Amino acid sequence: MIVGVPKETFAGERRVALVPAAVAQLKKAHINVVIEEGAGDNAGFPTQEYRDKGATVVNSRPAVFEQAEVITKVHTAGADPGGWADELKLLRRDQVLVGQCDPLLGHTAILDAAEAGVVLFSLEMMPRITRAQSMDVLSSMATISGYKAVVMAADQLPRMFPMLMTAAGTLAAARVFVVGAGVAGLQAIATARRLGAVVEAYDVRPAVREQVESLGGKFVEIELSTTEAEDKGGYAKELGEEFYRRQRELMARVVATSDIVITTAAIPGKKSPVLITAEMVEGMRSGSVIVDLAAERGGNCELTRTGEIVQRYGVTIFGQVNLPSEVPNHASQMYARNVQTFLTHLAPEGKLVLDLQDDITAGTLLTRGGEVVHPDILKMMTAA
Repeated sequence: MIVGVPKETFAGERRVALVPAAVAQLKKAHINVVIEEGAGDNAGFPTQEYRDKGATVVNSRPAVFEQAEVITKVHTAGADPGGWADELKLLRRDQVLVGQCDPLLGHTAILDAAEAGVVLFSLEMMPRITRAQSMDVLSSMATISGYKAVVMAADQLPRMFPMLMTAAGTLAAARVFVVGAGVAGLQAIATARRLGAVVEAYDVRPAVREQVESLGGKFVEIELSTTEAEDKGGYAKELGEEFYRRQRELMARVVATSDIVITTAAIPGKKSPVLITAEMVEGMRSGSVIVDLAAERGGNCELTRTGEIVQRYGVTIFGQVNLPSEVPNHASQMYARNVQTFLTHLAPEGKLVLDLQDDITAGTLLTRGGEVVHPDILKMMTAA
């Protein structure tokens, strides 16, 4: 089997779907790689490194699509609205496309892929089961986002993170409040603690308390009923505006005493719940920082502007999206490992085998044979 890696076309994307080390591992599994020249440059992987690991390098995007049976990208279909139309022209019937597709909202692109006869796999739909953990791109990229959020906040904050006792006096440690203790939140807690901050965290799922405390954070108790806060796939569920209103009231005290607030509460396929109101921002100390990791879907902070960094009431609010692209080398390594494992799952002997009885294959397959075949996505399309 030949896997093709073209350059990313999503605006500002610096990652690459496969790194040289993954090329070498795929060759051992009888899977060859053809890559567009310069595809890994922005992530710190020169073209020569791909050649050294056995990849075939071509100098044009169409050549990648012509030679490969499978195309893998970071952003494709609905996740790359600006480049999807041109990409679709290069794809042929029964060609396989693997990447992040924004399947819960990018329905038009999914229908396009079905009409073109493309076999489309969405890595965001990876089931949360034990044997799929090494293919879970959402967790991998959330790890990067959680780390980067703290680094950005530390750079912006007009004070240092650790407590320091000096001849010039004692400097108090910065206070960090993390809202949401999923993968991104836990990584933010760990990173902030390593830098010496005092960290508090809150999550609607009481079960994560032990994880927060194991990283050195203090779990904030908010007495609200959260028995239905998590769906069967392990993702947060929408809990209703009345719940969020009461939650905001109870969180206001913690926000007011925090130097940095990092929010991570995202609901798949839904607008992000507003947890930090303008009034809460106004109550923060001047110079404080909010990093809103839910900005892509509107944000957890009422004042967030998607894709922008703004200042309100003396507080800096980061609404940047696609943070993994800001750490492209390690993000590409992690993403490539996920893709490598997924490809060897689909082609265990170097030949593509679509076993629709397998939870991983069936759970990620969106289109095949000219049709949308994922039952959950079909149901969402019908309801829209």
